[in-house]
Amino acid sequence: MSTHLPDVIAPGLAVLFCGINPGLLAAETGHHFAGRSNRFWQVLHRSGFTPTLFAAEEGHRLLEVGCGITAVVRRPTAGAGELGRDEFASAAAPFNAMLRKYKPRYIAFLGKTAYAALTAQRDVAWGRQAVLMQGCIPWVLPNPSGRNRSFTLEALVGAYASLQQAAFP
Repeated sequence: MSTHLPDVIAPGLAVLFCGINPGLLAAETGHHFAGRSNRFWQVLHRSGFTPTLFAAEEGHRLLEVGCGITAVVRRPTAGAGELGRDEFASAAAPFNAMLRKYKPRYIAFLGKTAYAALTAQRDVAWGRQAVLMQGCIPWVLPNPSGRNRSFTLEALVGAYASLQQAAFP
């Protein structure tokens, strides 16, 4: 199994989607959000980011629409709960360097966990965040994982559509 899932990234993207860390299937296949129960690709399409429904194997096509994908912590796990605080702490410097290098307009955190860990905030609101992160506008979105049943598909689409409208007015 691969231990590193490559970023889908280029300089000057409108939105860089940022997961917490790769899932085991994503690391195994080399494709972000590869699990059948993950709603990421469906939500992106239904919220207007992609003109068609991309398969995980087509993730590189996000660059065509001004978007990309990364993760804060590089270690694949079965669930983000397996990560320790030390892993977020050691990921902070490389993550911030990546933001400075590529300068996406928006950095969209998929779930509150990674953003809270990187900023040492306890109470994180959904949506646009007030303080820039390495010159990028942070936006916190619900995690599209199939394990996250706190958000219906419709609620996810609505949250992601808010970012889509801000990033592509």
